[in-house]
Formats: sequence, C-alpha cells, structure tokens
Amino acid sequence: MREKLNGSPIAQVALVGVLVAAALFLLFGKSGGGGEASEGAAPSGEVVASVNGATATGSTPGEAVENAVESYEAGGGTAGSTGGSGLPNSVPARPLPRRVGAAYDAGRTVVLLIVHDGGIDDRVTAAASVYADTVPNTELFVVPARHVARYAAVTVGLEVNRVPALIVMKPRRLSGGVPQASVDYGIQTPQSVVQAVRDASYNGPEETYHPN
Repeated sequence: MREKLNGSPIAQVALVGVLVAAALFLLFGKSGGGGEASEGAAPSGEVVASVNGATATGSTPGEAVENAVESYEAGGGTAGSTGGSGLPNSVPARPLPRRVGAAYDAGRTVVLLIVHDGGIDDRVTAAASVYADTVPNTELFVVPARHVARYAAVTVGLEVNRVPALIVMKPRRLSGGVPQASVDYGIQTPQSVVQAVRDASYNGPEETYHPN
C-alpha cells in the first residue's frame, strides 16, 4: 500500500482528508449519539474514503484510500479528468494575450514566431518571418522564448519544445472557433514562411497526386 500511496498524488490527498475526518470524529463524537446508523453508512469499525467520487471502505484510513483509488482507476479515471465534484483536476491554459486573441477573433491568420534572443537561427528566421505580412489578412507576432507560457493555449497542444518555432493559426472561420495551428522548427526562408501561411488559410478542395 505504501508504494501505491507514494506513486499516487490523488491517494495522498485523499488520505489526508480521511485522517482529518477521523480526528474530528474522535474529537466531537457521533452527532445525535445513540441513534441508529444511517442508510449507506460503513459497517462499525470501518473507515470510508472517497477519491474523485469513487467511494470504498477499509479497516484503516490507508486501506480505505487504497481501495477507493483502485475503484477510481477501475472506472477509467485519470488524474486529469473531472472528479465527482464536477470540478476539473487540471488547471486550464490561460487565454491568449489580448492582441493575439483580437487578431484571431477578427478572422486573421495569426503567425507566432517564438525565438531565443541572440540565436543565429532565430535571427535568420525572424528576418524571413516578416514576409508573412505579404499575405493578405495575416498578422505576425514575434514572441521571446521566455514569454512562451503566455501562449500555452496554442503551444501546449502543439507540444512546442524548441526554438525557433513558427506557429501558424488557422483563421477563425476555418477552425470553427476552436484554435488550430501548425508548427515548423528551425531556420525558415521567406518562401517557407509564406507557404505555411497560405496552407493555414487555404479553403479549397484537397487533391491527392496519383502517379498512375
């Protein structure tokens, strides 16, 4: 059981809650003493634990938590899912910065160039990225790598892990209001930047080449 508790933050939090509840029970005693046990209560001498809506009993708080974790995992629960309280266990990403969000809402093709100050590849790509503005209805934002967390609403889904990173977001009318983007790494040329922007804003038939 100790290994399960050490490897499961959910179990650790639930165990603390059970121990606190047990301490309060011993301190104040049963409310309305002498009454019959309520329907659904645990048998005498057993402890009840609840982990994200999965409830189980055990002879000790630790055993109750372990059983509740097993019940929760057997039901397909994960640490990032919604618990029994209806509240998400993970914190959603912050909204995009105001200017970027406004450009996206206005229907523009948003280009984010994430660069590291002083990098040679970053300087070359930054110089090439200005050609994104040659494509109509496009807006470019150059983002220092130290500020990448502000753009987590886009970068987390793309799993951006190095710079320079050229991120091109589809216009709102093509993404259904849900931000969608692609990412290209490394040195970019004016031609590759323009092509990435045109690909993101393309709204025509998809054709497949068949040599035969």
